[in-house]
Amino acid sequence: MTAEVEVFDAVLALLLLWLGWRALASADLFKAVVQFIVFGLLLSLAWVRLGAPDVALAEAAIGAGLAGALLLDTLARLGRSGAADEARPLALTPARAGIALAVIGLAALLVASVLALPARWPGLAEPALQQLSASGVSNPVTATLLNYRAWDTLLEIGVLMLAVLGVWILDAEPALPRPAPDPMLGLLLRVMLPLTVIVAGYLLWVGAHAPGGAFQGAALLAAGGVLWHLARPLSLAPGRLVRAAIVFGFAVFLAVGVATALLGSGFLTFPPALAGALILVIEAAAMLSIALIMVALFVGHQRPGTAPQAADTTDTQDTGAAP
Repeated sequence: MTAEVEVFDAVLALLLLWLGWRALASADLFKAVVQFIVFGLLLSLAWVRLGAPDVALAEAAIGAGLAGALLLDTLARLGRSGAADEARPLALTPARAGIALAVIGLAALLVASVLALPARWPGLAEPALQQLSASGVSNPVTATLLNYRAWDTLLEIGVLMLAVLGVWILDAEPALPRPAPDPMLGLLLRVMLPLTVIVAGYLLWVGAHAPGGAFQGAALLAAGGVLWHLARPLSLAPGRLVRAAIVFGFAVFLAVGVATALLGSGFLTFPPALAGALILVIEAAAMLSIALIMVALFVGHQRPGTAPQAADTTDTQDTGAAP
């Protein structure tokens, strides 16, 4: 490693620490959100430097993209001026100082643990790589997620479904009024949405042998859905079609597992000759469901009778006109 690379990594680590603190301590909520988005982008760069491009793609799309858009949309609905007036910088209290010391101590313990590891750790990496040819894909990350520990991935999709269910159940407050659709966002939507679908399909296909896959493609599709919502506000009520689309990925994953069990291979134990095709089917279905789940988590559930009104709606009560 050259001196320039070491300096770059040190500056990147310092910037992450500084942006993390500023995002928490800023008195201006808009600045805090922008700093949070920049933090997510730099964190994705840090994952690239650590040799984890799959995690970097997910962090850039979700940690910086979707989460940042959600915070900006929430701030716009609350009103930036009122929110900024009520914001106060974080003061150093004894309780916060104790929490900070505990976090620093935990971080130091983790660093010491990593430094104490032997140079060559006996694990499952080598046996997993030796069986990669029988997994159906050549990307170790995809093989791990969809073949070696498919049970975990199945349950993770189930957790996402439960998260949407929680949003639909706990959303007891009336929806906040949305701003009028932005024509510039509409123009951007017409340009970006087809490109988003194409790139998401490419990430799904390339995930078998390179960084990518269902989750990364779903994050990109969800970004397109969020852009659609910002340009033309959506209302994803939990109707039959929406519920079926959200359950679709989990159902296909579960059906493949049951089919392999009935064929004698074992639940989610793919025959080497069919493993590649089965993983592609699972990933395609999961990508569509995960994308819709992310959009549903962003949009929330608008209760009946709380539909947003246009900004120029005429007050019928004053004119006596019928609604």
